[in-house]
Amino acid sequence: MDVTGTTGSDKSLTRLSLSLAPALAVLPVVSVTLLAAAVLLRREVPVQVLATAALAVLIAYAALRILLARHRLLSGMSVASVASVVANDPAPCFVTATDGEVLHGNPAAVDRFGPCGPGGLTPLFEGLMANPAGVFRRMASRAQVSGTAHEDIVTPRGPSRLSAHRTEGDLLLWRFVEIVTPGGVPPGTDFALLTVGRSNSILFMNQAARQLVGDRPKALAALFDTLPLRPGEIHEMVTAEGRRPVRVVEIGDRGGRRELMLLPEQSPAPAVEAPRDAPQLLETLPVPLLLLGKDGLIDSANAPAKDLLGPECHPGTPLSALLEGLGRSVADWLAEAASGREPVHSEFLRLGVPDREVFVQVTLKTAMLDGAPRLLAVLSDATELKTLEAQFVQSQKMQAIGQLAGGVAHDFNNLLTAISGHCDLLLLRHDPGDPDYSELIQINQNANRAASLVGQLLAFSRKQTLRPEELDLRDTLSDLTHLLNRLVGEKTTLSVSHDPLLRPIRADKRQLEQVIMNLVVNARDAMPEGGEIRVETETLRLSEALRRDRAEVPAGEYVSVKVIDTGKGISADKLPKVFEPFFTTKRVGEGTGLGLSTAYGIVKQTGGYIFVDSEVDKGSCFTLLFPVLELPRPAAPAPAPAPSDRAKGHFAQGVVLLVEDEAPVRAFASQALRMRGYTVLEAESAEAALQTLEDAELKVDIFVTDVIMPGMDGPSWVRKALETRPDTGVVFVSGYAEEAFAEGQAGIPNSVFLPKPFSLTELTDTVRRQMH
Repeated sequence: MDVTGTTGSDKSLTRLSLSLAPALAVLPVVSVTLLAAAVLLRREVPVQVLATAALAVLIAYAALRILLARHRLLSGMSVASVASVVANDPAPCFVTATDGEVLHGNPAAVDRFGPCGPGGLTPLFEGLMANPAGVFRRMASRAQVSGTAHEDIVTPRGPSRLSAHRTEGDLLLWRFVEIVTPGGVPPGTDFALLTVGRSNSILFMNQAARQLVGDRPKALAALFDTLPLRPGEIHEMVTAEGRRPVRVVEIGDRGGRRELMLLPEQSPAPAVEAPRDAPQLLETLPVPLLLLGKDGLIDSANAPAKDLLGPECHPGTPLSALLEGLGRSVADWLAEAASGREPVHSEFLRLGVPDREVFVQVTLKTAMLDGAPRLLAVLSDATELKTLEAQFVQSQKMQAIGQLAGGVAHDFNNLLTAISGHCDLLLLRHDPGDPDYSELIQINQNANRAASLVGQLLAFSRKQTLRPEELDLRDTLSDLTHLLNRLVGEKTTLSVSHDPLLRPIRADKRQLEQVIMNLVVNARDAMPEGGEIRVETETLRLSEALRRDRAEVPAGEYVSVKVIDTGKGISADKLPKVFEPFFTTKRVGEGTGLGLSTAYGIVKQTGGYIFVDSEVDKGSCFTLLFPVLELPRPAAPAPAPAPSDRAKGHFAQGVVLLVEDEAPVRAFASQALRMRGYTVLEAESAEAALQTLEDAELKVDIFVTDVIMPGMDGPSWVRKALETRPDTGVVFVSGYAEEAFAEGQAGIPNSVFLPKPFSLTELTDTVRRQMH
């Protein structure tokens, strides 16, 4: 709030005069003292020096008096300006100096608090709040710094808001607003107010509370037997006239200090007498309503309630026969409500429909009809709300499982790399005719099966490493048909049909084959007596976005793959759960529940969509949608890959720095590379690798490093090493998915990723390709 005619320099001088005002009282004394000293010390100190000092002090005194007078003039102008603005404000307003002195109160303040005499605001608010001096001091400090401050407080007349604003002339404008909410406490009504600390200690009691209790207790335990106090509920309180029920209302909570209001509670009010034509009145309302007896039987139901609950909703039917409790039985809930303990909260109940899940929110109210107690039930369809809640819980569960799968997969992949790697080394030293050769093959095959299981864990959590490439599904399914025919058996026929103009897609061939195999195997299991499985592909063009099953497919061109069977189908209540991990419709021991969840994870990670349509006893259809790959202009043919080291018949050459914290993996990898002719330098940590590279004369051709290690990780140490060795190739290996460190690998030139578990040949071939 600006005061006209006050310049920036005026404000600075005014603040300076205020800061030096305490010196005005002592400056005359200082000047007289200096003059006396000039007389007494005329021999030791020149008289001219002391006289000059005394004159300077007197001049400073006169200047400060002038500045103080100017400040008072400006303050008077500021007070008058602010007073004119708040003159018609219905809320009490005060203007105070920085020391708290009340300079002005508007008419509303005079009406509410009486004439505002000299002194601060503290005496005016003594009976309205606990520790008013502390409140005003705290708010004044904040207002001086930030320009404004406000706090919500509780008074005997109800909740209020106190605000402070800094104005020109270093004044503070205070505004006091009493808040009256609908159903709240009207001004002028005294109720017991308490301020309670963190340990249930009573910090403040207003006059009404002290009169009610007849004492000044120090803790809530002296007033209430049941703690903690629950806002909105009735508690029995010890008063001066004995025990009586009070309703606890919490008005505010600031920094652990709770403001409580205690409202005397009368005897329970009688139930509302419903009109005699209540059943006819219910029919006219558009809200689903039921009138229930004390025994829980339906007396009447309006048309919206019958539409919601179904044809079984008619008079005489128990409500528990239509709705099921989510943990608590409906009969117990109704019995408690009929006994007079009306529920505070609504209940979410499940409608007993066999083919779908419907949730109903029910709110009860006691009513009297023809002198007999009745229960009025207000219903609302809560299916969408519970569905959203279930989706949230499911997403949390999938996230937790994904994190668990990622951690477990990392450790398993390290173990499997060591097992399969050393098995490869043993196989190199044994011929097929050796007695131990078949056992080694078994070890190798089972290690691969374990790696496949770990891959499934990562698949449904969408954390497996994909190797996407351009695919023509006609070729992919053609290569897979022979294996699929063996999987379905003799009772089931398999047919594959293609769109002649099928467009290519981009996907991981191995993972996509696993998806198709999982869907075909599920279709086979759904037809134990045999049947027909059809795999159909076609190109689709969506002119507008497709919305179904809580997913939205953008408009564009897609390749569709359908796996159709004529089996027993899936019921509607189980259909939304088929892609959940570990959910299966098969009997115990016949399925793990990972097949469809794995397919779902692979498809989503590929950027596609998967949907299911099913009808009991008629079969199911799983539909996969993959975006069409927009082919770039034809490029020059890539050179044919060089033959492997084994095929070339000679050893490779070069120096490899192998950095791996897992000793078994490091031992296998170093031995495999040495067998191929490489010189291998080993390091168990990034720090040890950097120490090795400090030798400037040491030549290293390629880094083979783990990604996640104690201390510095793989991408970090490689970046540092490439500063002095920029032409060195890099092979990152990890048991985590490549996406887990894609950002860390970004910007590292000439680097590739090799996922664990890897075989001896995969490791050596990858190193050879990076070497050349």
